[in-house]
Amino acid sequence: KVESASDNAAYWSIATTMRSDNKALGAVEDAIGLGAAKTDTASTGMESAISVVSDIKAKLVAAREPGVDKEKINKELAELKNQLGSVAKSASFNGENWLYDNSDTTGTTQEMVGSFVRGSDGNVSIKTISFDTTNSILINDEAAAGGLLTKDTLATYAYGTTTTTASYYLISSVAGDATSNEVTLTTTT
Repeated sequence: KVESASDNAAYWSIATTMRSDNKALGAVEDAIGLGAAKTDTASTGMESAISVVSDIKAKLVAAREPGVDKEKINKELAELKNQLGSVAKSASFNGENWLYDNSDTTGTTQEMVGSFVRGSDGNVSIKTISFDTTNSILINDEAAAGGLLTKDTLATYAYGTTTTTASYYLISSVAGDATSNEVTLTTTT
């Protein structure tokens, strides 16, 4: 049994390094768990948002039918948009939200611990995984262009023999957008 360097210096050194690595691996495992929880929270929120957007799409398609009450459908759309806002705002874990932003930026890069590496030279490094939230922010209340659902989208639509192109957004951000129109229904649309 090697209990000190005087018993067998090489084995003692290896054992000491392994004990140290074992503690570091435990910390890395915890950090990876936090990263997984963040991504799971964002993924669950995104799946919920996709479901709500599908419901909105179905309502808009139904509104094209003659004789439907478009004002009633518009109220349902407003409720679904509020639901999207709630989904995005509640997708927060450990102080990070990858679906909602209320800053004037357009997303940030989030770093998560990905691995523990001991190189052939004996040096230890922690590798990280980066995620750019520009690709996942659904609603940005301060910079409308920073949210997938608050930014302008150019749409071309046909009504009878007329084709029209316009810029729309699905959800109004707090900052607003004077150059586009929010997707809504009235008796004349």
